Amino acid sequence: MTATPEADAFSRTYWDAAAEGRLLLRHCADCDRSHHYPREFCPYCWSEAVTWYPASGRATLYTWSVVHRNDLPPFGERVPYVAAVVDLAEGPRLMTEVVDCAEERLRIGMELMVTFRPEGAEGEFAVPVFRPRPG
Repeated sequence: MTATPEADAFSRTYWDAAAEGRLLLRHCADCDRSHHYPREFCPYCWSEAVTWYPASGRATLYTWSVVHRNDLPPFGERVPYVAAVVDLAEGPRLMTEVVDCAEERLRIGMELMVTFRPEGAEGEFAVPVFRPRPG
């Protein structure tokens, strides 16, 4: 079992942008809504008039759980870690991890900013995670 993503012809654009430190979303021209995870169609109106666009990287913490035990590689080496759901400034909700933040500082609605963690044996993927936004 691998914890690294498997990029295909469609998702390669997303993973290439992440490797460059950019978070991409999909936006529907027909219903004017953004969505994540990336799909070839809009999950709201089923339109195929969707395009990639750069997200701001800003988010707020919706909920979280501190994971103290996970036997699946590579997560076992990271415990404890903060599994989280964040609301992106553009609207979509994203499952992720909060990093660089002590558990006692976590608050619903706290402002976060995307950062990217290299993954894979050779660091061939960058996965979006979030940290507290300075300020």
